[in-house]
Amino acid sequence: MPKLPDAERSWVAERQRLTDEIAGDALATSGMTGRRSFAPAIMGAVNRVPRQEFVPAEHRGRAYENVPLPIGHGQTISQPYIVALMTDLAAPTKGDTVLEIGTGCGYQTAVLAELAGTVCSIEIVPELQIAAAERLARLGYRNVALATGDGHRGWPEKAPFDAIVVTAAADAIPPALIDQLKPGGRLVLPVRSGPGRQHLILGEKGADGELRTRPILPVAFVPFRGPLEPS
Repeated sequence: MPKLPDAERSWVAERQRLTDEIAGDALATSGMTGRRSFAPAIMGAVNRVPRQEFVPAEHRGRAYENVPLPIGHGQTISQPYIVALMTDLAAPTKGDTVLEIGTGCGYQTAVLAELAGTVCSIEIVPELQIAAAERLARLGYRNVALATGDGHRGWPEKAPFDAIVVTAAADAIPPALIDQLKPGGRLVLPVRSGPGRQHLILGEKGADGELRTRPILPVAFVPFRGPLEPS
């Protein structure tokens, strides 16, 4: 194994510490999620993605804190535990095509790309989409397709999808996303469940085309924006 520079060794240690913290959170929330741990492949993906590359320079020193951080334009990079949980619920594998709604800085995109065959990701803020595209390309993620647009419409040209992950809180599940999900596919998204409340929802599409959902745990995400909504 090549010798790592001191700075890179520090990031490796920080990533491992974060992975251990996520494992502890998984155990602590297992009563709600039904998961005492996340799949080893998921934890490995989180451990490999260099989160320091996805946060603004002023927050780089906090990259491996298990918290969301601002990335500009009123958006955030999600808490790593939540990224791991949503990825575990989506359960992507190498043969899968996954749709992500809300690219943001590209961190969740990268975690999905470590596991899936193809990740198609839509971002409504053009500046974030452009920056994420540059970042993901620079880091060597070649199995991603990015677009700017309204995530409520999904990405019909790339459908159907084996899994769909939404990183913003919707008032209800957009019908287009249900239509674009394969039978047997999984849809993971936060949905508003009352004033000031959100729940992470797992939906599984049956062979009959019906989406059966169940709540996983309370969460706090930025709103799912449409094209006419202010930033």
